[in-house]
Amino acid sequence: MKKVILFLFTILIFTSCQKSKEVSKIVVADWLLGNWENKSDDGHLLETWKKVNDSLYDGESYFIKGKDTLHFEKIQMKQKGENLFYIATVKGQNNNKPVTFMHNDTIEKQLVFENPKHDFPQKISYSLITKDSIVIQISGIQQGKPSSERFSMKKSK
Repeated sequence: MKKVILFLFTILIFTSCQKSKEVSKIVVADWLLGNWENKSDDGHLLETWKKVNDSLYDGESYFIKGKDTLHFEKIQMKQKGENLFYIATVKGQNNNKPVTFMHNDTIEKQLVFENPKHDFPQKISYSLITKDSIVIQISGIQQGKPSSERFSMKKSK
C-alpha cells in the first residue's frame, strides 16, 4: 500500500511541475492598446482599447458629429484556447447581439479577422503604420457588390 501511495505521489509531483504550453496569441495585438482618433469635416472617430487580462482586450468605437453620437460599438478581442476572436456589438444592429470574427492571419503589424456569414463587413483588419498611426479597414460584399472603407487613425493621449 505504501508503494502505491508513493508511486501516485511521485506522478502527482511530476505532472504538477510541468508548464502549460498554451501560447498567448493576443499579445500580437499589444500595439493596438490605447486611444486612437480620426478628425475630419465628417466628424470625429474614436476607438479605445484596454487590456482586461492576458486573454481579453476591451474596446469601444464612437463616431461623433457635432454633439451627436452617430455610431457606437463595444468590441472585445478574446483568446479562447489557441484561437483569437474579435467580437463586436453595435447598438441597433443584429438585434443588439454580438457578431464574432475569427482571427485569420497575422502578417507582421497587421491583424485580420473574418466572418464570411456576416452581412457587412465580412473582414476587419488593423494595420500598424507607425507606433502612433494605424489603418482600420472593413470590407466585404454589400448589396451584392464589393465594398471597403478605410479609417486612418492617430494615437491620442
